[in-house]
Amino acid sequence: MNYEIDKNDRSPAYIQLYRYLVKDIIAGVYPYGSKLPSKRIISEETGLSVITVEHAVMLLADEGYVLGRERSGSFVIYKGDDFLGDLAAGGLNEAVKETPAGITSEFPFSVIAKTMRRVILDYGERIMIKSPNHGCPELRGEICRYLARSRGIVIQPAQVIIGSGTEYLYGLIAQLLGTDSVIAIEDPSYKIIRKVYEAMGLKCDLLKMNKDGIATEELKKTGASVLHITPFNSYPSGVTADISKKKEYLRWAKQRNGLIIEDNYDSELTVSRKVEEPLFGMDADVNVIYLNTFTRTLAPSVRVGYMLLPLRLVDTFNKKLGFYSCTVPIFDQFVLAELLKSGDFERHLNRVRRKRRNTAGTFAVDKNAIK
Repeated sequence: MNYEIDKNDRSPAYIQLYRYLVKDIIAGVYPYGSKLPSKRIISEETGLSVITVEHAVMLLADEGYVLGRERSGSFVIYKGDDFLGDLAAGGLNEAVKETPAGITSEFPFSVIAKTMRRVILDYGERIMIKSPNHGCPELRGEICRYLARSRGIVIQPAQVIIGSGTEYLYGLIAQLLGTDSVIAIEDPSYKIIRKVYEAMGLKCDLLKMNKDGIATEELKKTGASVLHITPFNSYPSGVTADISKKKEYLRWAKQRNGLIIEDNYDSELTVSRKVEEPLFGMDADVNVIYLNTFTRTLAPSVRVGYMLLPLRLVDTFNKKLGFYSCTVPIFDQFVLAELLKSGDFERHLNRVRRKRRNTAGTFAVDKNAIK
């Protein structure tokens, strides 16, 4: 491993190591599905502390280059077409879409297996039925209770729509809006958002970002009445909107009698002890559609997302799109419902947050020693 860490470089040692590893992953030195050298081996060959190496590998995992498997190491999940840009351009990896055989997420497999067995035993032949169009009542109800506990979002099950990932839900939103709509999206943003909307016939207006979110002047000049935002850790910029920017978005929508689509794919994995406050429900006079997914929090193979509609749009959605069958198998929905009901899902999130906070805290103490 011919990595030379320059002590005179202003970049921290873990960033230098991260860049070396990214370069080799992109070049195919570590191809898709391969295992990275262990942290201890990397530490020995680079002269860095194991803590420094661990921080670089965690950054690789956060950006979607690798996926850790407990007691087995880190495996490469990068594919060239998964990225919006390269490292030189400052691009970051998008959410992982698939993983190599044998690689698992941080969620304990034993818990998933136990829950699946319980669903088979407790639900019996109900796992063979067709799902209701908007998702099964069990999952929709548990999502309501979970969001009330964790986000302070109080909704009715009728407002919850289940679908196979957020990309499918983007398509439903596009059909709800109609092809005459102009939708404003963040620039840069997750490339699939624009692709889905344009494939559905909508016109996208790209609004430049600053360190707080979409620039105020960009919001003022757009002719759109629909705004798609990722207020927490927007990809690929990494920008998180503060409370002032969120209220600016709400004022913008209220002045135009518009609609906000709030895409919160990553908000549950924050290292902050303060829960991110969603725009959904912050202003009863503004229509906000909330999107989230279990793909990020459970495993890349879990292609299940959900959408929350404001009450005033429920009837419109049902009349226009209520005929669509749910795209998630009923068995998968029952399993997710049980994970939420048992508390296993929230315990997992808390473990991940503690681990990330501890790692960040340890690194903060160690970072001066590793340059």
